[in-house]
Amino acid sequence: MINTKLVELQSTALRVREHIIRMSAGGGCFIGASLSCVELMVYLYKDFLRHGLGKESPDLRRDYLFLSKGHDVPALYGTFAELGFLDPRRLGNHLSTADSIYWHPNRAIPGVEFHSGSLGHLPAVAAGVALDCRLRGGDNRIVVITGDGELNEGSVWETVLVANAQKLDNLTLVVDRNQFQANVRTEELVPLEPLADKFRAFGCNVRRIDGHDFSQLEEAFRGLPVASGAGGMNVIIADTVRGKGLPSIEARADRWFCAFTAAEVEQLLQELHGRKEVVIESETLVVR
Repeated sequence: MINTKLVELQSTALRVREHIIRMSAGGGCFIGASLSCVELMVYLYKDFLRHGLGKESPDLRRDYLFLSKGHDVPALYGTFAELGFLDPRRLGNHLSTADSIYWHPNRAIPGVEFHSGSLGHLPAVAAGVALDCRLRGGDNRIVVITGDGELNEGSVWETVLVANAQKLDNLTLVVDRNQFQANVRTEELVPLEPLADKFRAFGCNVRRIDGHDFSQLEEAFRGLPVASGAGGMNVIIADTVRGKGLPSIEARADRWFCAFTAAEVEQLLQELHGRKEVVIESETLVVR
């Protein structure tokens, strides 16, 4: 990857993280899981998808992205804001029912293909779109992002069976593998590993990468379909860190959903930029 492009992607990801942190003020948001998928969002929308955002009408030849783990909407809307497709001032409305930005992806926001929130539903929607595109002879690429805890939903695996029966190699399921389901580690609740082998047993073509490494993201997505001519759907397992960018909350089960004060948000922004070390003691942020 050219260094200038890498720097641009990293800078965009940093600004998206700033948006997410600010959206954790007041009523709060699912900050940990939103921070874990920032690089995925930034890379896909900035460098991979033919999304057609900014155009007056949708292009049937576009690629599709479905955010099945809808509670990560701060990362999605933060990316839209950084790419100029959403007024950044609206991000402050994410807890207001007066705006369509409220809580989960909403089709009233240009670029959102389908509502999400109920986990396990969008892989099936994405598979249906992939089949439709295939029947129409299109070369559209369909990507659906799930959480790892979401894989406990049986509907995900039912979709995988159908997608592989239909040989939908235009469909890619991305697993944000941050190792947590809500406030417990996945391997302590319903173990997922060996995850890659499980997907392969269902007929998928699988790659596992560092979900925070833009070079690995580029290599994985530019190499789709993962196994050319194999006919199965693609699965990219992106190993990530919950709360990435904020050492004080990284990989913490108790930092699933956070509602910080305005002062705490400012302290976290300083931590994000490496200016101060922030240590969380109980519910209070202590700056050292």
